[in-house]
Amino acid sequence: MAVDAEMFKNAFHVDGTDDDALIDGYISSAENFIKNSVGDDDEKNTFYSDSKVSSLLDTAVLSLAGTYYQYRMALSDVQAVSIDLTVNSIIGQLRGLYDLMVGDTDAT
Repeated sequence: MAVDAEMFKNAFHVDGTDDDALIDGYISSAENFIKNSVGDDDEKNTFYSDSKVSSLLDTAVLSLAGTYYQYRMALSDVQAVSIDLTVNSIIGQLRGLYDLMVGDTDAT
């Protein structure tokens, strides 16, 4: 299951359609960020579609896109330290799974 605007709006209690294009952009950016942090899909395009991986990816995408949505202004009169522990921990898990799953196919 891939994250879409409806899933995002349900998770973050967003009403209306005014921000749909913005949300779609944040979802796309979050997914690209996470995949670039972990690695490209394997040759058969099975890593990110694996059931062990897809739920982690969806959670990380929702979390990061939610962070983008909530903190969309680069300037603020209050200093904020951006620490997204959810995304960081999931990226670590995905990197480990990536090494196990894709690394095994590279060795053969």
